[in-house]
Amino acid sequence: MRFQKIPFRVKETQNCPMFMKDDCFVVSGVAVTMGGGENNSLVTTTVIHHPDDRENCPVLNADLNRLVIIHERADLIPQGIYPCSGCSGTLTLEYIERRKDDLSKFLEESDKAAGLLQILETFPFFSNIERNDLEEVVKSFKMKRFSRNEIIIRHGDPGDNFYIVVSGRVAVINQTGIAIAELGGGEVFGEMSLLSDEHASATVQAMEDSEILYVDNREFKNILQNYPLLQQYFTRLLARRLSRTNTFRTVDYVSIMTGRLEEFSPEALFQSLNASRKTGILTLSDLAEGTARFSFRQGALIRASYGGKKGKTAFYDVLREESGTFRFTPGLPPEDFDAPEIGYFMKLLMVGLELADQQEGE
Repeated sequence: MRFQKIPFRVKETQNCPMFMKDDCFVVSGVAVTMGGGENNSLVTTTVIHHPDDRENCPVLNADLNRLVIIHERADLIPQGIYPCSGCSGTLTLEYIERRKDDLSKFLEESDKAAGLLQILETFPFFSNIERNDLEEVVKSFKMKRFSRNEIIIRHGDPGDNFYIVVSGRVAVINQTGIAIAELGGGEVFGEMSLLSDEHASATVQAMEDSEILYVDNREFKNILQNYPLLQQYFTRLLARRLSRTNTFRTVDYVSIMTGRLEEFSPEALFQSLNASRKTGILTLSDLAEGTARFSFRQGALIRASYGGKKGKTAFYDVLREESGTFRFTPGLPPEDFDAPEIGYFMKLLMVGLELADQQEGE
């Protein structure tokens, strides 16, 4: 299971015996309370990556773990300044988004520029450009960081920019909310709107924290004019995408799921939809309290209703059901594309099963 990683930087130190200013830490994990009554127990999966040349500090480890416990997940920790508890010295940690400034300035100022260029020249788009021209072309791009579930392009928007994924992953989502493609490092999107002068035909959403290069329409066409090999690159890219879209339509047609809860329990059904990153609406019928509906976006639970209840309570209640029918239909309405998750799925499931066990034992 992969947890989102959160970066912290040492902003200030006062006689800290172990760390220096600008040392960086990466924190990930979740905290789950199990049990009930007086037998509650806390389970954490916090992982802390320290600078390679520094020793672990138990005081700082405890402080960072405490933040995960307070906010339940590392990626829910708000951006800000956090002091350590201190020993013979103290330090202050800073958690902020990376700057979203012009990439040209980044290339001129950062000592990581050479490393970035080495990564970019392996991308199919930049491999069509001579190495001597690469840095100049890259300077026409800007860099932006998108958070998980943030919309990058929305269906129907004007086609203003061409995008390249540097890190992370994004999903291309059709009008029914189904992800028809996933794009990772080196892959591009937004080019069809610029080449055809049409509005965006799909929504593009970050699946995880992602860094994206982008360039506006004018610069994009200048680059195409100066590097004719890129026209062949886009021709091949279009052919691959048409083939992939036709394959997806066939798979999507048969992806409707139906069955009975006597054969496929709610727990197993929910886990299956989460693990396979399904997008759509699960309807459970003939239950003790009527019909239940649950909306999933790429495996995340975003809406739940059952017996007049909504959200977590509806999810917990339906886990106790043992008979009924289910139907999963791919697709979501546009307003659900960026709806917030009800909660971290595995924590929801563990708490729900714990509650079900307690009620069964009463």
